[in-house]
Amino acid sequence: MFKKAISFLTPNYQTLNWKTVFLILFLIAFFIRFPFFFRDYIDRDESTFIIMAQSWVDGHLPYTHLWDLKPPVTFLFFALVIKAFGKSFMAIRFFGVILVALTGLFTYGIGRRVTTQMVSFWCGVFAVFLLSLFGSLQGVMSEHICTLFFVVGVYLLLSREGKGWYLVVGVLFGLSVMSKLNMAYPLLTLVIYIIWSSWVKKRLWQELQCLVLMGLGFAIIVVLTGVPYYLQGEVQVWWESIFEAPLAYAGSKQHSVIKTLPFVFIIAGVFYTLFRLKIVDFKSKTLQLLTAIIMGVLLSFMQTGKVNGHYLIQLYPFILVPLGMALSKLPAVNKKYTLPIAFLLALLPMEAYLEYGNIVSNKMEKGTYFNGEGIDVPRYIVENNIETNNIFFTEYHIGYWVLGEHPPTKAATHPSSITREELFPYMQNPRHTGMEELKYILEEVRPKTVVARKGKRIFDKKLLEFNAYIDVYLAENYTLIATIDRGLIYQRLE
Repeated sequence: MFKKAISFLTPNYQTLNWKTVFLILFLIAFFIRFPFFFRDYIDRDESTFIIMAQSWVDGHLPYTHLWDLKPPVTFLFFALVIKAFGKSFMAIRFFGVILVALTGLFTYGIGRRVTTQMVSFWCGVFAVFLLSLFGSLQGVMSEHICTLFFVVGVYLLLSREGKGWYLVVGVLFGLSVMSKLNMAYPLLTLVIYIIWSSWVKKRLWQELQCLVLMGLGFAIIVVLTGVPYYLQGEVQVWWESIFEAPLAYAGSKQHSVIKTLPFVFIIAGVFYTLFRLKIVDFKSKTLQLLTAIIMGVLLSFMQTGKVNGHYLIQLYPFILVPLGMALSKLPAVNKKYTLPIAFLLALLPMEAYLEYGNIVSNKMEKGTYFNGEGIDVPRYIVENNIETNNIFFTEYHIGYWVLGEHPPTKAATHPSSITREELFPYMQNPRHTGMEELKYILEEVRPKTVVARKGKRIFDKKLLEFNAYIDVYLAENYTLIATIDRGLIYQRLE
C-alpha cells in the first residue's frame, strides 16, 4: 500500500497534465489542512478578516462600521464565502485549500517554462507543503489570497502572447495588491525588470505599450474598490483607510530593518551562489523575472522590519523553482534511499497528524469535532444565558462572529488595534489615545461580559500602562464566573 501511495505521488511525469497535477495538489492540501477545518481560529488576523467580512455581508462597507488595516479584496474573499455558505468555518477553510492547491498548480506552471516536468511537479508539491505547514499557515491568511493572484499573473506574463493579456495580468496584480499592499514592492521590481530587459533588447517602445495596458488593468481594480464608497459618499474613508493608514502604521513601527538583514543576506547569498557557479542559468528570462520578484518581496520584508512565518507565503512560490532546478543538478539518489526519503516526506505534515488526534479526542470528550475556546466559550455563554449584547473579547474575538455580535468600537475589531493610536484618525475614531479608547470601552460602554485568556497578558507585555489599568479594573468591577480551558469569562458586578 505504501509503495502504491509513492507511485501515485510520483507518476509518469511525461504524461502529467494540468488536471492531474491539480488533483494531486488538491488532495495533498486537503489532507494536510482538513483537520483544521474544525478549529475556532488559527491566527488572530484570520478572525478579524471573518468579522470584517460578516459586517460587509450585513450591509456595512469595510472601514465604515468595523475597521482593520488590510485592503478590501481580502475581506471580499471571506465575504463571498460567507454570503454563499453562511457562517461556516468549514467553507472558509475549504476555500483555503483551493487557494493553496491553485498556487501550487501555477507554481508548477511557472516551472514548466524553464525546467522539467518532474522538477516543476515537485515545486508545486512543496508549494502546497510550505503554504500549509508551520505556525498559522493552516488558516486562511491575506498572504494566501494575494500570492495566488500574483502567481497566476506571473504565469500568464510568461506564457501568453499578445497585448491583451497584459490587461488581464494587470487585473490580477491589482487584485493581489488590493489584498495586501506590500505586494506593490515585487510588482515595482517586476516592472523595473521588464523596462530594463526591453531596453537591452531594443524593444522598449513595444513593452511600454504593454505596460500601459497592465497599468490600466491594475487601475481598473483600484477604482472598482472605490466605487461602492463613492456611491455612499465615503470616498475619504476609502482613501484614508487603504492608502494613508498603512503609511502611517509603517512610519510608526519600532521594528528595525536590521532584524531582517540576516534573512535577506542568506537568500541573496544563495541566489548569488547559484548564478555565480552557473548551477542555474541567469540568462533565462523566467529566472531573471523570478529573481526580480524575490528582490521585491525581500524589500517589503525590510520595510516591514520583521519576517513573520505567514509573510513567507509571498516568497515560497517564486523561490521554489530556481531552488528546485539547483537541487535537480545533484547526483541521483540511490534507490535504496527511496523509502526513507518517502518516510521523511510523510512526516512533514506532523502538525496535521496531531490535529487529527485533537479533533478525535475533542469528539470523544465534548461530543463535537469543532474545538477551541473561540467556539467553546461562546457555547458556554449561550447555554448559560450570559449577556451577549454588550460583550468584549480581549482574546478569541472570533467569538463575536459565533455569537452574532459586534466589537464594542471600531478600534476593538482586532483587540491589538486598541493600542495602535496612530491609526485612530484614519478609522475616524473620536478618541485620540489608546488609553482613552480602553477607558471608553470599560467605563462608558461598560461591557457586561469580558473574555480573556488564562496565562496571557491582555495586551503586549511591553504595554505596562494598559495591562496595569485593565488588570485593576477587572479586579474591581468584574468577577470571574467560568474558566473554559484557557478562556476566562468575567461578568460585570452590578
